[in-house]
Amino acid sequence: MKTFLRNNGLSICFLALFIGALLGQILFGFKEHNKELIEEGSTAIELSAYLFSGHFIQSTFENWESEFLQMALFVVFTIFLMQKGSSESKDLDKEEEVDREPLPRKDAPWPVKKGGLILSFYKYSLTIVLFILFFASLLLHFFGSLKDENEHLALKGMPLESAADYIADSRFWFESFQNWQSEFLSVFAIVVLSVYLRQIGSSQSKPVDAPNMETGG
Repeated sequence: MKTFLRNNGLSICFLALFIGALLGQILFGFKEHNKELIEEGSTAIELSAYLFSGHFIQSTFENWESEFLQMALFVVFTIFLMQKGSSESKDLDKEEEVDREPLPRKDAPWPVKKGGLILSFYKYSLTIVLFILFFASLLLHFFGSLKDENEHLALKGMPLESAADYIADSRFWFESFQNWQSEFLSVFAIVVLSVYLRQIGSSQSKPVDAPNMETGG
């Protein structure tokens, strides 16, 4: 167990933080949603009903959507775009290990040994899966946002929105862009700040004594 925790400490830590934050979101989102319902003249709902409400689905997946979009684009753009001096960029003047064609070595992953179509997919599997997760989150965000909008319209006795109409609704795109811009800003910050600032011991930083214009981790 000690070896397992040491070997997987980073993923375990962030999974625990994710679960804790999700539980916090559920608790306070549940209270906030019930407060809104009461203010609109309706009655409070149970926690089990809240988990299937548009409010919870929309607020959860609009955040996941932006995270997966940020990661997918970052993976793709770092293939051919560079930032001199950044620990998040490939070296401008030499070919990196990640650019070479895979070799079916003894300890290589099985798709590399298999070759053919499986290897062709595996070479781009990280980007493919990240974009799949993005589009899945985008669809769930849309579904949750539409459901939440219609729940509020129903309380007011107003006509409900169809999916075809809601796809052009300002609310849905406002929810998306307010999250996308924050994710793009955070990537910009780490790319640029890692040129001039350091964190000893972190794989996301250059060595403390590395020149500012030295590129790569």
